[in-house]
Amino acid sequence: MHEIGLCEPFVEAIERRAAGRRVTAVRMRIGVLHRVVEPSLEQAFALVSAGTVAEGAAVELVTVPARAACPACGWQDETAEPVALCPACGASGTELIGGDELVLESITVAENGTPGASGTPREEVSSDVSGDSR
Repeated sequence: MHEIGLCEPFVEAIERRAAGRRVTAVRMRIGVLHRVVEPSLEQAFALVSAGTVAEGAAVELVTVPARAACPACGWQDETAEPVALCPACGASGTELIGGDELVLESITVAENGTPGASGTPREEVSSDVSGDSR
């Protein structure tokens, strides 16, 4: 279950962003090349977030398709696997331009950070947890 290893940097980023406020929901953008299984991700997130501000938060997974591009002819398209040769011109050296993302897209925090508190939940945008700016 590699999803546990994927969830650890997400929970670290959530804790930094939340600054002690209770998190009620998270939205993760993960590329298909990570081969994440959504029920496994939810279970891993529950395990990794136990005892943190994100414990019990709802998880929304946004899956990003893999995309490849050819620098020689400019071809771009979705792909199920990395492509070695460009299907348009036959050149080698195609590049992945998507599908390997690990991004904490947003978190929703309770307005005053406490369970059952009155006030409207607030959504905050977060950042890439992979160290890659894509």
